Amino acid sequence: MEFKAGPLLDRINIPEDLRKLDAELLPQVCDELRDFIVDVVSHKGGHFGASLGVVELTTAIHYVFNTPYDQLVWDVGHQAYGHKILTGRRKQFHTNRIYKGLSGFPKISESEYDTFGVGHSSTSISAALGMAVASKHLGNNDKQHIAVIGDGAMTAGLAFEGLNHAGIANTNILVVLNDNCMSIDPNVGALKDYLTDITTSHTYNKIKDEVWNLLGKLSTFGKSAQEIVSKVESSIKSTLLTKSNLFESLNFRYFGPVDGHDVEHLVSVLEDLKNIPGPKILHCVTRKGKGYKPAEEGNQTKWHAPGLFNKETGEIVKIIPKSPQPPKYQDVFGHTIVELAEKNEKIVGITPAMPSGSSLNIMMKAMPDRAFDVGIAEQHAVTFSAGLAQQGLVPFCNIYSSFMQRAYDQVIHDVAIQNLHVIFCLDRAGLVGADGPTHHGAYDIAYMRCIPNLIVCAPLNEEELRDLMYTAQLAETNAPVVIRYPRGSGVMTNWKTPLKKIKIGTGTKIKSGDSLAILTIGHMGNLALEAANELMTNGIDVSVYNMRFVKPIDEVMLHEVFSKFDKVITVEDGCVIGGMGSAVLEFMASNGYQAQVKILGIPDKIIEHGSQKELYTECNYNVDSIVENATIMLEKKSSKALA
Repeated sequence: MEFKAGPLLDRINIPEDLRKLDAELLPQVCDELRDFIVDVVSHKGGHFGASLGVVELTTAIHYVFNTPYDQLVWDVGHQAYGHKILTGRRKQFHTNRIYKGLSGFPKISESEYDTFGVGHSSTSISAALGMAVASKHLGNNDKQHIAVIGDGAMTAGLAFEGLNHAGIANTNILVVLNDNCMSIDPNVGALKDYLTDITTSHTYNKIKDEVWNLLGKLSTFGKSAQEIVSKVESSIKSTLLTKSNLFESLNFRYFGPVDGHDVEHLVSVLEDLKNIPGPKILHCVTRKGKGYKPAEEGNQTKWHAPGLFNKETGEIVKIIPKSPQPPKYQDVFGHTIVELAEKNEKIVGITPAMPSGSSLNIMMKAMPDRAFDVGIAEQHAVTFSAGLAQQGLVPFCNIYSSFMQRAYDQVIHDVAIQNLHVIFCLDRAGLVGADGPTHHGAYDIAYMRCIPNLIVCAPLNEEELRDLMYTAQLAETNAPVVIRYPRGSGVMTNWKTPLKKIKIGTGTKIKSGDSLAILTIGHMGNLALEAANELMTNGIDVSVYNMRFVKPIDEVMLHEVFSKFDKVITVEDGCVIGGMGSAVLEFMASNGYQAQVKILGIPDKIIEHGSQKELYTECNYNVDSIVENATIMLEKKSSKALA
């Protein structure tokens, strides 16, 4: 399908083309850019509301600043679709998030306009500051550095660390705060309330507009006038809005709030700020989903990434299955934690800004006083959970596997060393699909199993997820537990099975055979069973073992495996270096066994985006790869026997 751009957008291949237009044409450019995003995403899917909300801001920045010489850093790529379209990728934009197509996020290797790769939040200020300091060191004092960060991303500690350093670095850095009160879900916390105070203070904003107009005439009145205005402005802020000194206390010049959807005014403001040296922050108030009524006025969480939809009616396309389908693992977690919490009053739930993504929103609705969204703050989420556990509560801390990487020290220092009973539920473990390398949960088995005191496990299916959650919360477990599970659906339609205790460190044989052993962890066991059934049609009978725990690993079962088989395949949806296969090899070596072991999992390279099925195939641990590796290993064994 061909996606046609409007007459002005069709003339813009790079920002230099945009800058040739008269400023009064920019509103039309924005309308055409917004229509193009709606057109493509409605047919191809992807993130939606965030990019619509910054159409005017994106256009104004590229119009005013000399990108790519001036360095623009986006915070999370959800909001960078307009940026991609204006920077030479309009004709390829229909491949966004598709296997071998454009990345859904800014990516250095994709374009010179993508100055920094982003997928996780709150990195923009530190990255832009590093670039600004480097420019100053290299003598490029005319180069500008712009970091666009959402208000949700400002809750992370890294953003404040960057602000704190930037305030004393004396570099040309402009932080643009995109304030829409949303990340994926509505924002929470004191910072949100503080920004609301600024944007809703009518007295402050009336006088602020007058000060702004005077600031625009600085070049006429000279430096003395600038000093006077600065003092007047500071006095206004201190007197009328005591909370407004947060950014200025960090030595940033604060400007705004301004309407983030008035592109001509944004151009005027950015032109002024470009000529003011030092660290500055521009506070823009925007609306997520702006310009597309269903997204702007409807459920903004739903329209963050709605999938395919009818752009004329706003109706989201839903494929109705002919038969009941298995639930998503995240929903099994969400319903099960409520079921457990109804019986155990000590259970609480914690998530860093992912209540809908992790399905903790189910508990937040049922038990609002026992479920906590702490904002985009993974480190805080872990240590907050540790504090809850220290006082005898049983926290289920639900974090995406890739986001848990941001809180690794807290897992070690605040939980494991003190052996506190925190239960980490790592959603999106393994290859996640179209979000790509910043979101793949590739490393959690390796980085968790090396930490003392931790119990690390993964369920084969929905029933095991429920049972592992039940086991983890028992008082007798009394240790930190990691439960990892993948993005997407499980395999059971009748999944609300009675809860039962699993003995820590035990796996189970899920198929018996004599030819070869396949050892799996987590959902991959279902692929191994499919492969075993396919091998059976070829006369090859294999055993399949569901290890279930990678730490402590089931040594009794491994003794059985290596006593019987000299051909072993391990399968995991995680990195092969340091993963479950490595744990099996460690056991084999330390116990004097000899066997040929083939480890299937995520190889030692960055895996790009695509569907989970496509990526399993690329990484050679889909059903066909398991079958092929088993066949090759057994053929070699037969050849040796004949020799």
